[in-house]
Amino acid sequence: MALVIEPISSVAFSVFGLDIRWYALAYIAAFVLGYFLFKKLLSRPDAVFSLSKKELDDLLTAVIIGVIIGGRLGYVLLYDPIYFLSNPLEIFALWHGGMSFHGGLLGVIGAVFYFAYRNKKSAWSILDLMSVVAPIGLFFGRIANFINREVMGRPSDAPWAVVFQGDTQIPRHPSPLYEAATEGALLFIIMFCLYKYTKLRNRPGALAGIMGMGYAAFRVACEQFRAPDA
Repeated sequence: MALVIEPISSVAFSVFGLDIRWYALAYIAAFVLGYFLFKKLLSRPDAVFSLSKKELDDLLTAVIIGVIIGGRLGYVLLYDPIYFLSNPLEIFALWHGGMSFHGGLLGVIGAVFYFAYRNKKSAWSILDLMSVVAPIGLFFGRIANFINREVMGRPSDAPWAVVFQGDTQIPRHPSPLYEAATEGALLFIIMFCLYKYTKLRNRPGALAGIMGMGYAAFRVACEQFRAPDA
């Protein structure tokens, strides 16, 4: 009853011999869509704060740096520090995959607080608005995980269990898709509705806290179907 899927190459396409990977495209799509949605929400008459074009670009730069450095260091330190200490150059091999949400989260929070301090803005209000767009990145990241056949689920006899042609023939839960649907799409809908239809945006930190709790709840649920990391 399993769904047999032909493996998708981790390389989406090549330009002049340079491989462009799905993982990179996921990050680019997340940053581009997140930027424009953040900018649109910021232009609403009921927006809690405002940013100039330069400040918005500076914030995007800070967040990108925070996500990449924090996410990578989190993976290096939490998942396999002994391997990376033995192979230090692999720390910079982002194209091999390996980013930690926990590290990325800390990196973003640090970047936002630094930006807010430098520009005399409310860090909590910025994080509230970012919590609306953050699930976009989670969605694309989990889709890239599925394409790369990473963090797959436990063996399953469910009719939607997946077998990748050429890999082990054990059907598994497509747990990255569960996470894309819950931590990504569903959490985005919840956060967008809370921002648009409630006054929680006027209480600094409220939306960021709800997003954090919502992510945690969905992650805990999805982890029940995910195979433990080696």
